[in-house]
Amino acid sequence: MNKPVRNLAVACLVLFAALLINVNYVQFVEADSLNSKNNNKRVLNEEFSRDRGAILVGGDPVAESVRSKDQYEFQRRYTNGSLYAPLTGYFSYTYGRGGLENSQNRVLSGSDNRLFVNRVVDLLGNKQPKGGSVELTINPAAQKTAASGLEALGKDTKGAVVALDPRTGAILADVTQPSFDPNRLASHDPDKEARAWKRLTSDPNQPMLNRGTQQILPPGSTFKLITAAAALEDLNLNPSSKVKGGTSLGFGGGITYRLVNENGSSCGGDPITFEQALDVSCNVSFGSIAGRLGQKRLADQAAKFGFGTDPLVGLAANPSRFTAEGTDLEAPQLAQSGIGQYEVAASPLQMAMVAAGIANDGEVMRPYAVKTIRTPSLRVLEQTEPERLSQAMSARNARKLQDMMVSVVQKGTATSAQIPGVRVGAKTGTAQSTADRPPYAWFVAMAPANDPKVAVAVVVESSNTARSEIAGGRLAGPIARSVMEAVLNK
Repeated sequence: MNKPVRNLAVACLVLFAALLINVNYVQFVEADSLNSKNNNKRVLNEEFSRDRGAILVGGDPVAESVRSKDQYEFQRRYTNGSLYAPLTGYFSYTYGRGGLENSQNRVLSGSDNRLFVNRVVDLLGNKQPKGGSVELTINPAAQKTAASGLEALGKDTKGAVVALDPRTGAILADVTQPSFDPNRLASHDPDKEARAWKRLTSDPNQPMLNRGTQQILPPGSTFKLITAAAALEDLNLNPSSKVKGGTSLGFGGGITYRLVNENGSSCGGDPITFEQALDVSCNVSFGSIAGRLGQKRLADQAAKFGFGTDPLVGLAANPSRFTAEGTDLEAPQLAQSGIGQYEVAASPLQMAMVAAGIANDGEVMRPYAVKTIRTPSLRVLEQTEPERLSQAMSARNARKLQDMMVSVVQKGTATSAQIPGVRVGAKTGTAQSTADRPPYAWFVAMAPANDPKVAVAVVVESSNTARSEIAGGRLAGPIARSVMEAVLNK
């Protein structure tokens, strides 16, 4: 064999080997990622001809597949679609999947490797493969109560409610206003589906946004709980410790800006106790405390509660932030940050985690929405086990802050959260945004303070309420109380 022929043979052998390697790589390495792509029509055609598994809340399906009389064989149906849409997401032939329909797709479609035996049995029995089911942690009474509370504020209301079990991190409620009906995207009529998608994606109110996990806004005075936690941990303050009060806080060094309290109040004197500062939500006190702590210690405390991380699996969420990366805060900016303004931005999920961590003796649990995953025959494939995210503060100091939050409900700004016979702790917040829009009304709470079963965060982004009436205690407090009652009375 002459040299040119030998070289050609070697080249062909190399190309053949490369082809074999590539085929095996695509089939065994990239197969999962290719199959999971939303625009993979071959996979979608196959999935639409299967009995897709149900998403369950309280044992009842909120998303399920029913028989259809068209080429797809099955139609996805959402019960109380807009109520659970922030969680279920959507299942669309044209636009793919969202929410848990996407993150749990392999189980719901029946293609998960753990369902291999089920697929083989179905194949031998000449049956179409069935999908497994996903059971959520949601408390249906709390979910409905939260939605009703937001709806009662008017049709133009924008806001969210998130409730957690402080001991486990289980999400008990995740409600967004406005929301959307995923049934419209599950239509087998392409024209109807396209019109619905265009309306939803062009709506300036963003109904497909999960405001509970994705929307981050200035948390206002609810952030004072984090400042208070840092003060207990790093400054060795106690509820009875004296802190600065009065009508305003100056900064010296030629800075003319002064931090003032809401409505120009004096917070009851100067000095006042640390507990009283939280009771009346004294900006001056917490701005002064933030200055004593410094940027690093305050940022570190926020991080311990979960700021800067995305701890949620399976649902889209945006990290909350204390400040933009690389920012060195000047004294007035640090004071504003200590009261939840300037660049501080948090999601309702994050602020619910703060309340839950305090309630759980300083231990912050990782939030989760999926309780169990089951085969079509209802055998448990996977059950979520509670996982500790961090120890945000010592149990001793957490109990002090619990008592301070209870005081806020008993004699401070959060009296709207009072529940007869239940020891409730809470914190209000009214966060300024821009001059051309109303403030954000916040409320975070937990109950019972001595045996925590629920922590909740409510934000009312906008409503039909007069600007002068917007306050966390007035708008968001009654919603938080009703959600807690729904959980405690189940």
